[in-house]
Amino acid sequence: MDRDGVTRNGVVDRLACVECHSFPLQIFLKSYPEWTTRPVAVVNYDKPHGVILWVNELARASRICPGMRYSAGLSLEHTLQAGVVSTIEMQQATSMLAEHLRKFSPEIEPCSDEPGVFWLNVSGLSQLYESYRQWAMEIVTTLKVCGFQAGVTIGFTRFGSYAIAKKNSATPSITIVKNCAHERMLAGKVPLDCLGVNADLRDALQKLGVKTVDAFLQLPAAGICRRFGKKAQRLHELAAGDFCVPLQRLRFKKPLVQHVEFDEPEINTSCLLVNIKGLLKRLLLIVTSHHEALTELLLNLCLDRSGTRTERIRPAAPTININQLMELARLRLESLTLQAGVTEVWISARTVQTTAVQQELFVKRPCRDVVTANRVLARIRSEFGNDVVVGARLTEGHLPEAQFVWDFGMTVSCAEPRNIACRPMVRRIHLNPVLLQSRSWNGSSGWQAPGGEVRHMKALIGPYLVSGGWWRSIVHREYYFAKMCDGDVLWIYYDKPRQQWYWQGQVE
Repeated sequence: MDRDGVTRNGVVDRLACVECHSFPLQIFLKSYPEWTTRPVAVVNYDKPHGVILWVNELARASRICPGMRYSAGLSLEHTLQAGVVSTIEMQQATSMLAEHLRKFSPEIEPCSDEPGVFWLNVSGLSQLYESYRQWAMEIVTTLKVCGFQAGVTIGFTRFGSYAIAKKNSATPSITIVKNCAHERMLAGKVPLDCLGVNADLRDALQKLGVKTVDAFLQLPAAGICRRFGKKAQRLHELAAGDFCVPLQRLRFKKPLVQHVEFDEPEINTSCLLVNIKGLLKRLLLIVTSHHEALTELLLNLCLDRSGTRTERIRPAAPTININQLMELARLRLESLTLQAGVTEVWISARTVQTTAVQQELFVKRPCRDVVTANRVLARIRSEFGNDVVVGARLTEGHLPEAQFVWDFGMTVSCAEPRNIACRPMVRRIHLNPVLLQSRSWNGSSGWQAPGGEVRHMKALIGPYLVSGGWWRSIVHREYYFAKMCDGDVLWIYYDKPRQQWYWQGQVE
């Protein structure tokens, strides 16, 4: 028996479950630490009808629960702060935590269905740590430094360690299971509510008096799928140990980085390009060995006593063609004015997995060469900067100016023309609404735009109300279409809280 009271009858695999309670909520509070003393919720959409997904204890104390609408939560607590945590943010946080957990075990598996849950293989680590408890405490301390609170359960099976960790998630702690029988006993007492069971399944089981894992296991396995569905059957098999899935080890890629250091500060662009080409050759050998293609090349130029300059080079499409990449690197370096000589060059790459494409016998070539057009855009970005080529992308937003963002990774795609009976009107809006300084109704209404130009109006159509935003700041706008005497149609609005007129855009 070791220091944690674990009986070792032969070789027993030890599995640990690390669980970050309310993981999206912790990510959100990490971005807004000043809100930790306020009621906070994570919603699926940043709108009044958005559904609350996670809440902190202060919000629960105000009777705000997951499943409510954001507006309903605000009616209970007007100081409720809320926001959205995107899938990309959760993926980045998961990758970051996996990198930290890698120091404690070479075999890590993030849960694909529930972000914030990790399984780690603990077998063979007894010679590196005094006890399992010390190993778990170091994990908790490391994650706390990263800004996350987590609990650790060391058990023997995937489901057993997960169920015990979820039961203790409200107050993150360290739990060490003595043996397999002890794990089955603790996991059997876990309420099904703690396992995130579907609400319909939970309600159906509660009608039968089934509230714990033990009670669920007493149901006949043959009728689970027919009565409750496949997800319930899989949960039953996992809890009973009939469906044992080996640890799906997360494979960590070596960083795609190459480096060269100069004896003397280098200012010659040709010399820099020769060295970069050598580094790029070695980098592309690693990229191709992983069956990947390069999407972005990062050049870090360490200047002599003048800091570091980072340049991002993006090809038109994922590639491993060194000639294309070197051409873009040459255009970028020739456009730079360096304050001092370069002492070191670091290059790194971002890649994507390549897919095999079946070659066609008869290739249909469009009239416009899209591939060449995208290469031209890549050359322009390399010579003049990545922000000179942008495209508008629609987003969810309450106000017109928030319903699009500028996408810096825009590419040209094949045109898809279609026949239309009536040509639609297009609204071109200003990134920031323009203040209209005055308005007069002396027979011929006029607007004075910035610069002193007065434009006369022939007709005013509206109003069209856009109101709301009370969950952040009050918004009440009265939109109008103003037909001008010169034939233009302006899109204007009256901001009632500010008592000002603004020029939002123009209709063509």
